[in-house]
Amino acid sequence: MKQNLGEKGFQVANYVFLTAAAFTMILPLLHLFAVSLSSPVAADSKEVFLWPVGFTLASWKHILQSSGLWQSFGVTVFITVAGTALSMLFSVLTAFPLSRREFLLRKQVMLGIVITMIFNAPMIPFFLTVRELGMMNSLWSLLIPGVIGTFNMVILRTFFMSLPKELDDTARIDGCHDFRILFQIYLPLSKPVLATVSLFYAVGYWNTFQRAVLFLRDPGLWPLQMKLRAYLTSPEELAQVNMFLGDYNFNTTTLKAATILFASVPIIMVYPYLQKYFVKGSLLGSLKE
Repeated sequence: MKQNLGEKGFQVANYVFLTAAAFTMILPLLHLFAVSLSSPVAADSKEVFLWPVGFTLASWKHILQSSGLWQSFGVTVFITVAGTALSMLFSVLTAFPLSRREFLLRKQVMLGIVITMIFNAPMIPFFLTVRELGMMNSLWSLLIPGVIGTFNMVILRTFFMSLPKELDDTARIDGCHDFRILFQIYLPLSKPVLATVSLFYAVGYWNTFQRAVLFLRDPGLWPLQMKLRAYLTSPEELAQVNMFLGDYNFNTTTLKAATILFASVPIIMVYPYLQKYFVKGSLLGSLKE
């Protein structure tokens, strides 16, 4: 179909805008990468933009040789994988019955759940509850309290409600029970929304910080974001790094840049693999009754 001048102009403007938006997101990462490969003198004197100045791998060598960082990386990978699996399981098991029209109290239950999106639990009662349950200084404190995200569960419920009811009727004629309908019919048809919600949960668990600050006292249990904060703010950590780099006159700007990349790039790399599901799945968040 031939485009008129207005449509062509809109398309060009759209491409220009999206390209500019992409650059605003990519440039900070490229700048950090260049800083991480530059000498501390060049980094601290603001000489680095998108190309390393005084090329050195000292910061990356420190990161790759740091057992503490790798331990935190392992903790983060564990809570991301385990947390996403648990959250998806419980969210699906909650969303499915709430999408069934034969569940008479589904509107009342859904109202109670949606209210939690508006009124969050106060900090002190939340802390005391976790402590009374014996989850202090345990990775369970990062997994159990947020195992179901209300917004994510609503997205799943909405998608389940959009599937044809004739699927249920046909399955029941064949003798299927609810669990079989869910796992053998609904879930195979729900790959876009499952991928999208899994990504939401994974990013949330990967960036776990506030709960780690509240509940974890053992540095051996710190996730990557806690270790990143230590590198950025702790004088003791910076002093040890300065000794490693052999430079006592400048701060560790290059190491900060390398550590930020080390903590950010792995989860960013997940997006391309789920991109084909993301747009379709993310458009399914409106409420439907």
